Amino acid sequence: MRRTTPPRPLDVESLFPELAVHRSTTTRLHPRPGKPDVSASSVGGPMLWPADEPWPVCTEAHGRGRGRRPADVRAERELMAEAWARDPYEGLTDEEQRRMEELRRDHRMPEAGDTDPLPLLGLAQLYARDVPDLPPGPDGADLLQVFWCPFDAHAPTGYSMHVHVRWRRSAEVGDILASPPQPQVVGYEGYVPEPCELHPEQVVTYPFAGLLPEELCERIYAWEEELEEEAEDEGSEDDPPTYQFDLSIPPGWRAGGYASWHVTDPYTMDCGTCATPMRLLLTVGTSEWTGGYESWTPIEDRGLRPHPHAVPTAVVVGNHGQLNVFGCPTDPNHPARWSVQ
Repeated sequence: MRRTTPPRPLDVESLFPELAVHRSTTTRLHPRPGKPDVSASSVGGPMLWPADEPWPVCTEAHGRGRGRRPADVRAERELMAEAWARDPYEGLTDEEQRRMEELRRDHRMPEAGDTDPLPLLGLAQLYARDVPDLPPGPDGADLLQVFWCPFDAHAPTGYSMHVHVRWRRSAEVGDILASPPQPQVVGYEGYVPEPCELHPEQVVTYPFAGLLPEELCERIYAWEEELEEEAEDEGSEDDPPTYQFDLSIPPGWRAGGYASWHVTDPYTMDCGTCATPMRLLLTVGTSEWTGGYESWTPIEDRGLRPHPHAVPTAVVVGNHGQLNVFGCPTDPNHPARWSVQ
């Protein structure tokens, strides 16, 4: 089923014509629960991975012998989904609560060494044919595959995530790896994605305000303050539209376009190999529309409860934020970089 972004609350270019030169597009991926196969673009689905190619692993030194079993994480979600489906919702039964406590229990793997190869979790794969704003891959590669380690334990802080990006030419894959290795335990359940099919939609986007010319940025902020004062004087209970939340960068999972810098403020994102300014490949969003971004709720999803419908992938980034993954435009084979917002 397609997903359709509603028209923006107002035409921002009519207010600020200078934005026209900054207009771009991004592809909202609109992941929704499904059963994708290796031939499909997906989140949390099976990867098109050659049987004779080693599965990506994390070898950075960190604890990996204690956590929750991925199967338990998914079983907990199924249990909660069944409870939420009851009308009216009255919480978990006593038996379900006992089951929940068992599923949430940590497990120890004493044989796991701090540098043992740890299988990464497949996060997403995007075929260029499905995603118009996906930047081109190297040497005709048409498939972007993204993985991550299921532990927050990496450099530079010791509490950071580890992301791995792989490009490939899908037509060259012969025998497919049927049963990829999986980590025995994960350090955080938010790293375990639920299988989702994608419903890509290309929409217009504009840069994060802090990256616009200073004079234009100041005018946008002044306009927002004026709208807030008018709403307060009128006693309106509705929040007026803002550039960040309603007019520039959509929430959720998307490919290409501009990155949001609403947590850290913008900082340089240059390639660590050749120093070229990098471009956004993929944004991994915790929520599809909540947290001030309700105006981006697809028309087909209006009236649905934010939970679970706005969090179909069950992925949680940082403090319920988003992950921006960047690639090098000079050589897409250069290692990716990322920012958590």
